[in-house]
Amino acid sequence: MPNAEFELGGINHLALVSSDMRRTIDFYSGVLGMPLIKTIDLPGNMGQHFFFDCGGGDCVAFFWFPDAPDGVPGVSAPRHLPGQGELLSAVGSMNHVAFHVPPEKFDAYRQRLIDKGVEVSPVLNHDDSKYQVAAEVHPGVFVRSVYFQDPDGILLEFACWMREFTDADVSHAPKTAADRTGAGRTGVKEHDAALA
Repeated sequence: MPNAEFELGGINHLALVSSDMRRTIDFYSGVLGMPLIKTIDLPGNMGQHFFFDCGGGDCVAFFWFPDAPDGVPGVSAPRHLPGQGELLSAVGSMNHVAFHVPPEKFDAYRQRLIDKGVEVSPVLNHDDSKYQVAAEVHPGVFVRSVYFQDPDGILLEFACWMREFTDADVSHAPKTAADRTGAGRTGVKEHDAALA
């Protein structure tokens, strides 16, 4: 369905935060093969902003700030890879970035990551079954996923759509802030208090 409000052409860029821009370049360009296409030194020694081409005219970008706090697993990003532990991250965080890969190259790309020394999750064939994953690909699988992390613990995914979506794929009532548990609303405050 076309967007009747704005003519959007996808994601221009996602801006993430790096602790070590050299290490980020080594991973995103060296391991994942994304060309580094633009570098910026921010004024007043405020940091840097670098852009990588992740395909389809889209970019993934990184800030490097000299005074950025370290990420907190389970708060700023998930602590574990999906299928290996909790997927929780804080409200307002970026849980993960999924890069589209061709379905026919999905398994080979997972193996290529392994060959490059990247720890990857098992393949998750997402479907609408009770546990939302299937051991094998079948007509109900809508996306295949494999997850891994960058050097700063940012959760990344290689994903490929397996079928077209229909109106039946939008069938769940959205949850609201009122549906959140008390622990979920106060978890960050408790974490900050523990660090003080």
